[in-house]
Amino acid sequence: MDRITSLLLFALLATPAAVPAEPVPAMPHEQPALHALAHAPSETELRATITKLVGFGTRHTLSDTTSATRGIGAARRWVKSRFETISRECGGCIEVVTPSQVFSGKRIPQATEVMDVAAIKRGKRDPDRVIVMTGHLDSRVTDVMNATSDAPGANDDASGVAALIEAARLLSKQDNDATLVFVALSGEEQGLYGGKALADYAVAHGWQVEAQLNNDIVGNSQGQNGVIDNTHVRVFSEGTKSNETAAQADYRRYHGGEVDSPSRNLARYIDRLADSYLPDFRVRMVYRTDRYSRGGDQVPFLEAGFPAVRVTEAHENYTRQHQDLRSGRTDQDRGVHYGDTIDGIDFRYLARVTALNAITMAALSRAPAPPTGVDSKGALATDTTLSWHKMPGAAGYRVHWRDATAAQWQNQRAVGDVDHAVLQDVVIDDWFFGVSSVSADGYESPVVFPGYAGSFERSPAAAASSAGR
Repeated sequence: MDRITSLLLFALLATPAAVPAEPVPAMPHEQPALHALAHAPSETELRATITKLVGFGTRHTLSDTTSATRGIGAARRWVKSRFETISRECGGCIEVVTPSQVFSGKRIPQATEVMDVAAIKRGKRDPDRVIVMTGHLDSRVTDVMNATSDAPGANDDASGVAALIEAARLLSKQDNDATLVFVALSGEEQGLYGGKALADYAVAHGWQVEAQLNNDIVGNSQGQNGVIDNTHVRVFSEGTKSNETAAQADYRRYHGGEVDSPSRNLARYIDRLADSYLPDFRVRMVYRTDRYSRGGDQVPFLEAGFPAVRVTEAHENYTRQHQDLRSGRTDQDRGVHYGDTIDGIDFRYLARVTALNAITMAALSRAPAPPTGVDSKGALATDTTLSWHKMPGAAGYRVHWRDATAAQWQNQRAVGDVDHAVLQDVVIDDWFFGVSSVSADGYESPVVFPGYAGSFERSPAAAASSAGR
């Protein structure tokens, strides 16, 4: 053996065997596709939709259903045709359905069919998991029973309908693992009936609704007090589930969860997405189901046991809501123009709200489902153990914890493709905890708080009905 061969053999024998590298845990990361969606909504498309809807004169739930040019029937048929056009442009990727029920009540004195118009884009890998965006098509004037006077409803809520139609147009061209549903509801002003009809339809068809984004009054940036704010939107979310049992409420009151319903963690998710993809636009999380003593179509979804939030502009102008078209004539309101007309819409602001919804729907539909079976243990210990069930499509998981009084999750740790994790020297008494799923390509689910209080799985339907609210 020559000297060179000996040296090579010695070097080979002296080199330690290569140790396989530990796999890097799946981590969320910024997505170019979501950055593109941030700039995609068209102000021209939004204006065209609102102009068309205002042109139907009134869209009152009890208005004409047979006219081709006026009333709720003409408006519903136009929305249906708009969805069908979007479907043709994506090769038939959207199914259009019209869930309906017949209702009567305090604001519907005679039995009336309330019909919604829904565009369904099925998910490729997880079609039973559903992300819903809603806005209500119906409008009203001062007298909620006046079904004949002009009620343009430009902001309340043609703005929400325009946003969901534009989001459908944009997302029809993109992939989604979970199913996306875009719905123009009816009957909101008469008692949230359209939301009830859709929630019942979701239950009957076995939808696993992960989120409902209810957009109601989202197009105005100037409040009644003159304050202009085109950089914020409010997201309202319930703190505790509407239909928890007495035993579940007792457990929650003792162990925590008052601010960690799935709806609340959905709001946090939307807030984080805005921070990442809309640097000129911010979410104000409001810890209420809705505005004070008021309601919206997210309420029937909450009562049916589904996570839901309400998206609403930062500063409302009440002279443009539920008003007859008129000019003020008293010393207090002289010169005030009452009525919900299109000149009250800030289309750039509406485009930002639309972008936030589109980004949220895309991110939710591409991420794995939120973990189920999340549990936490650590009584009389200096460590906290979190456990959960693995989810299809998840490449890994992250555990989260925050101060008990913090609004947003403060600490995160990627733990790999496992079903439990131990946080050493993190005492369970002092923190709130949660777990999220992460896909191989870096999309993350909302965080799930342990136990019933935080679970995204549908909870049993409440006995109370939203009808007549």
